[in-house]
Amino acid sequence: MRVTVLMENAADAPGFAAEHGLSLWIETAGRRILFDMGASDAFAENAARLGIRLEDADWAVISHGHNDHGGGLRRFLLENSHAPVYVSRFAFEPHGNARGADISLDPQLRSSPRIRFVDGGACLADGLELTSCRGCEPSFFADNFGLTACGEPDDFRHEQYLIVTENGRRIVFSGCAHRGAVNIARWLKPDVLVGGFHFHRVDPASQLLRDAASALLATGADFWTGHCTGQAQYTVLKEKMGARLHELHAGRTVRLCE
Repeated sequence: MRVTVLMENAADAPGFAAEHGLSLWIETAGRRILFDMGASDAFAENAARLGIRLEDADWAVISHGHNDHGGGLRRFLLENSHAPVYVSRFAFEPHGNARGADISLDPQLRSSPRIRFVDGGACLADGLELTSCRGCEPSFFADNFGLTACGEPDDFRHEQYLIVTENGRRIVFSGCAHRGAVNIARWLKPDVLVGGFHFHRVDPASQLLRDAASALLATGADFWTGHCTGQAQYTVLKEKMGARLHELHAGRTVRLCE
C-alpha cells in the first residue's frame, strides 16, 4: 500500500503547497482512494506536481464535515467524472469552531449526484469499509472545541474512519480523530493508524500528551500523523513513542504493509 500526502500543514519540499488541511491519496490492491480534500484547490495542484491524476480515483471519502477536509470537494468533482464521494449523513450540517467561525462544507454540493451518504458505516469493496463508531463512548481525551449550528458542543457524529485490510493487516485512516486518537485505536484495533490526532490545542508540557503516548503505545499499533496534531505536540509524542510514530507532510509518499 502506498499513501501519498497531497495536503498537510507543512510541505516536504519547495514547490508543494501547504495549508491547514489534510488530503491523502491511497493506492491499495490496484484501487485508488482519495481520503479528504484539504481546505482549497491546492491539494489538486500538489497532485498534479506528483503526477497523480485525480480522475483515476475509484472512490473518495470525506472524513468529517469541516472545510479543512472537504474544502476541495468542488475541484475534485470537476477533476474526476465518476468516483462516488462518501460522507456521513451528518457532514453537511452547519459546523463552527471555538471562535464561532463557520467551518462547514459547501452546502451547495450536498445535492451532487456523486455524494453517497453513510449512516454509521458502509462497505466500499472487499477490504475497504467505513465506520463512524457511533455509540462508542470516549474514555480518553476527545476534542470538544467544535460547535454545532446551535452553539452546542459537537459530538462528532459526522466523523467517519476508513478501514483498509491488506496482507492481513488493518490500516485505519482518520481525518482529525476528534473523538480521540486513543479511543479510535482502542475501538478499531488497527495495525496502523494514519491521520491527525487533534492535540494542537494541548499544552506540550501537559501530562495529557505523555499519557496519550503511553496509551497509544499500549494498543500495539504504529502511527502516522500530522495536520492537527501540532508540531510541538508531535515532538513530545515522538520522544516517548520513538519508531512507532511517524510524521506526514505534503509531497511525501509512504509504504505500508509491504
